[in-house]
Amino acid sequence: METADIVKWIATVIQLIGYGLTGLNLAPYNIFFFFIGIGLWFAVGYLWKDRAIMVVHVGAFISLLIGYLSA
Repeated sequence: METADIVKWIATVIQLIGYGLTGLNLAPYNIFFFFIGIGLWFAVGYLWKDRAIMVVHVGAFISLLIGYLSA
């Protein structure tokens, strides 16, 4: 199994935990999990040289960061 495959599954599990924490209204823990998942997915995009994955996760990071700082 490639490094990127391992990282993408870890990122997926972490983001699913973030969604679960959101459903349980456990902020800011959910945001922290999302930040970790976003960072890992960005790393996968870098490893795959897939700019679309990197761009969407930079956008997600900026959106979450602005929301978190304004809350």
